[in-house]
Amino acid sequence: MLLIGFLMNQTIAIQRLSAFDARGHYVYAHADLAKVFHEDSRRTLQAGLDRLVSKDILLRVAKRIYVYALSRNIGGDTLEQIARTIRRGEYNYISLESALSEYGVISQVPMDRLTVMTTGRKGEYKTPFGVIEFTHTARAVGSILDNIRTVGRPLRMASPPAACRDLRRVGRNTHLIQEEMIDEDH
Repeated sequence: MLLIGFLMNQTIAIQRLSAFDARGHYVYAHADLAKVFHEDSRRTLQAGLDRLVSKDILLRVAKRIYVYALSRNIGGDTLEQIARTIRRGEYNYISLESALSEYGVISQVPMDRLTVMTTGRKGEYKTPFGVIEFTHTARAVGSILDNIRTVGRPLRMASPPAACRDLRRVGRNTHLIQEEMIDEDH
């Protein structure tokens, strides 16, 4: 009887997660999943999530962050989606080596690493999709908004001059910068 209940619950979980996936939502914070499954009991929710992880329906990618493993949306933007979920409620934008590499300002391409400036805590998260490195910025929100661009992805990106300023401010490998490549038109 318990097995039938679990299989039915697993089927319902897949149906709910697939419905959200159809709308492009496949990365979840723990609190999101409590709402998806309408579960008030922390213990019951955690037991259910642990079962879904053990059955490879959910991937636990960071503490209290999950990806729907059967998602049709998993792809190049997944690491950014995870970063956005980890630091939800903060201002986050791609900068430093990740942005400068995309703009061609540095020749070094970070492999499986995303460098993100955040108004939240600094930290590094190793996920199955790559490493996310958060670097704290104390810049004023107005200054951040004036120097980032919407690029049709989950996270905004620093302009080339802003990414260079960020790199200098945090004392990173500035010798890699090709100054002649920095302009606002990138």
